[in-house]
Amino acid sequence: MTNEFERQAVQPTIKKTRRGFRRKQEQQPPTPEPTNDPPVRWVQLRLIPIWLRVILVVALFIAAGAIGITVGYSVLGGGDSADALKWSTWQHLLDIMSGKQ
Repeated sequence: MTNEFERQAVQPTIKKTRRGFRRKQEQQPPTPEPTNDPPVRWVQLRLIPIWLRVILVVALFIAAGAIGITVGYSVLGGGDSADALKWSTWQHLLDIMSGKQ
């Protein structure tokens, strides 16, 4: 029985951590002393600049509107899809709305 106690006393205690097992007798590495240097700031570069994003969004809205007008005029209205984007078609619609015709 005394031999068991001696074995336990001789073996170093082991502490279980998240990274594995660590012996309690091992010394931790010294922590670095804080310096007065300013912290390093990371600069994030944008792949697409904001002004280009605004232009892309406006262009996508215009393209989506043109596609919607073309599909609506040709499918729902029964007209030719090329006539949907002609100025004469829109002038005719404006004349009807204003009561000139």
